Amino acid sequence: MNGIKWPEGKKSAVMFTFDVDGDTTWENGNRGLPNGEKYIKSKSIGQYGPKRCVDRILDKLNEYNVKATFYVPGLSAERYPEVIKRIAAAGHEIGHHGYAHERFAGCTVEEQIEIIEKTQKIFKELIGHEVTGFRTPSGDWSIETPKLLCERGFRYSSSMRGDDRPYRTIIDGEETDFIEIPTKWEVDDYVAMAYNMYPAEPAGQDRISCYRCVEDNFLREFKGHHKYGLCISFMSHPQVIGSPGRIKILDHLLAEVTKHDDVWVATGSEIADWYRANHLKGEVK
Repeated sequence: MNGIKWPEGKKSAVMFTFDVDGDTTWENGNRGLPNGEKYIKSKSIGQYGPKRCVDRILDKLNEYNVKATFYVPGLSAERYPEVIKRIAAAGHEIGHHGYAHERFAGCTVEEQIEIIEKTQKIFKELIGHEVTGFRTPSGDWSIETPKLLCERGFRYSSSMRGDDRPYRTIIDGEETDFIEIPTKWEVDDYVAMAYNMYPAEPAGQDRISCYRCVEDNFLREFKGHHKYGLCISFMSHPQVIGSPGRIKILDHLLAEVTKHDDVWVATGSEIADWYRANHLKGEVK
């Protein structure tokens, strides 16, 4: 299995990411229920993220001197502007995550353009610039999405699952400078630990995962990626990883990753820009 030559002779790359969904996902889930707009308890789960957990995560990242990437829906930025400003002021990257955490796979081209541009306008007004990284909300995008993003100045995405190394996205049959940094469900805290009774999360219920087992899974994935010289993108959500108990998972991950001198810990933009500049089209297979 081919690894990649990383900056300064590093053996592998690690990207810590956090999806600041807030209550957008729970609002979307409530809409499918009779009187769903009245279910405020589920919304409060999402509100807990920006209200309490983001600052706990920022403190932990600062403790280990790690810069991360925070993917933010435009609606979350509108609802919690001071939180997003604190993230940016701490030197972390802000990335695009739709407007209301829409499933891009179900949107027309015109709807996708409206979502992309609306949220970019919010970021420009809030943090002074548009963003260049994207993570598709709700796990999928349409066939047109990469082209729409590339045409609007985005430099990379961290949305797909098809590799454990960055790669150039194929658009209209050609390799492009739009870089994909894949992530995996295996390192997504939401699928491991998010929980609610109604609407049911997970749909089949019966899951409040053992924190020690989840941490062990995450550490095993890091060690495997490091062994083979790959790039791992940890995908977390403040409302999940940022609780007083689960923040220890992040603490132990940061401690393990940063103790290795041969690991490059970087933001999405840093990884994408370095990969684009150092790997020619067709070079990595």
